[in-house]
Amino acid sequence: MLSIQPNFVSQERIVQIRGHNFVDPGFALLEPWLYVRMPLVKPGANWKELKMLKTVTVTRYVTPLREGGSLPAIVEAADDGLYVLKFRGAGQGPKALIAELVAGEIGRTLGLRVPEIIFMELDAALGLNEMDPEIQSLIKASAGLNLGLDFLPGSLAFDPAAAPEVDPDLASEIVWFDAFVTNVDRTPRNTNMLVWHKNLWLIDHGAALYFQHTWSDYLNRSRTPFGPIKDHVLLPYASALPAADARLRALLTPAKLQAILAGVPDEWLAPEPGFNGPDEMRDAFLTFLITRLEASGIFVEEAVNARAKFL
Repeated sequence: MLSIQPNFVSQERIVQIRGHNFVDPGFALLEPWLYVRMPLVKPGANWKELKMLKTVTVTRYVTPLREGGSLPAIVEAADDGLYVLKFRGAGQGPKALIAELVAGEIGRTLGLRVPEIIFMELDAALGLNEMDPEIQSLIKASAGLNLGLDFLPGSLAFDPAAAPEVDPDLASEIVWFDAFVTNVDRTPRNTNMLVWHKNLWLIDHGAALYFQHTWSDYLNRSRTPFGPIKDHVLLPYASALPAADARLRALLTPAKLQAILAGVPDEWLAPEPGFNGPDEMRDAFLTFLITRLEASGIFVEEAVNARAKFL
């Protein structure tokens, strides 16, 4: 049975595989997540004092991952690690990276297994040696700060038809998480989950938090159900949604959410009507998430009712 300890995070132990460093998730670190120890902060505080993610420089383009619609790639970085690079010049642009960052860090804060998220500096000159013109154009359009996730070597895509039974508590937590961040992209057709070291890892959250593509009436939309949850690949296993709601809500404080949003680079927060700069947009993101969290019963009820149709 696939399982996870929801209140703990993986200890990052670096191991060498064919000359490259990888993160080994083999241990549970019996210590609260770092954000728990941060003081409570309010919208309008100094966002820049809260940034926490590390930044590395891309040194080599290894290979594209063509199963992704935005053409992510495996790259090598200056720290000798391999990462999955998400390009700012692809698909929905920086907004997809914002969703990837914010949703992914929320998942990690909840104790779900999401690969380590980092910033990656990309030089357009790396594309000069690429034969594929599409890749050349993508690298050129993405020069500057991009997003990377730790590469999980040997991982396999989660296949619901071939997978063992999923732990109901874990399934409920993942369904709750996806409903909270409005992630439409965890379906039987495209599970966006990997099995690594016999554990489920969550990937590809660029389609989440889609309210940011149209800011009108965003606060009211934060209190709405999440209809696409009916198509969630783990919904049939999620028999403990009310318990997951109580448990996970307690883990997401305003301080933790603000610490996550502080990591969103200013340059990714393009000017929007009604907002006077990046910090006001971060405040709006924070307000949306806090309001949605307070109204979690709405999307939990939607998920429970959708699951009942399977039974």
